[in-house]
Amino acid sequence: MSRSADPPHNPGLRELIAQKRRWSARDARKDAEAGFQGWHERGYLPHRDEPGLTQFVTFRLADAFPASCRSEWSALLQIERNADRRRQLEAYLDLGRGSCCLRLGKVAEVIDCALRHFHGRRYELRSWVIMPNPVHVLFKITFASMTRIVGDWKRFTAREVNPILRRSGPLWHEDYWDTYMRNSAHELKAVRYIENNPVKGRLVRSPEEWPWSSARFRGKDGRLLGLL
Repeated sequence: MSRSADPPHNPGLRELIAQKRRWSARDARKDAEAGFQGWHERGYLPHRDEPGLTQFVTFRLADAFPASCRSEWSALLQIERNADRRRQLEAYLDLGRGSCCLRLGKVAEVIDCALRHFHGRRYELRSWVIMPNPVHVLFKITFASMTRIVGDWKRFTAREVNPILRRSGPLWHEDYWDTYMRNSAHELKAVRYIENNPVKGRLVRSPEEWPWSSARFRGKDGRLLGLL
């Protein structure tokens, strides 16, 4: 997703991005030619899109925050600390507002297959789960940028899912949440969060019971097996 020409909603954000770019040791021009945005902003927070990073991405349905339920979620947007705000917003997604069309097996299967299709070629999947409202994915960037990968997922699945649902128009919210993993401990925490989402949402009793999650592929040693 390209950066808006409008000023960011977070004062001082562009100066912060400029500083991070100056401190970065990467060849920004070379990365940009390959489609990577490096340090950038989309209005509220700094984002980092570079080869080799492992990213935790959440994208959600267009109607996941219905206008008819604004009184329930509007106050969450005012939470000052970014991590706390995102945590509360993700918890709201699990309440199941909107169409929740991802709970349909034939819809979830399209998305599950799309995520696994380019594993080992464009990216390396580390963990994922398809919930009734959002999709959570942890993956390592290799040759394609995070922006391109997420955009391709959303475009392809919308094209396949809309006919199944006999609908038209946007399926996904235009933006997404992303956090790059700082170290192995951070990544392990993200894996546990992702795969325990259905348990936390009281959809199943154990992670491996959920049919649209990486937990069902995880061996006793913790590695993912047989994704393709």
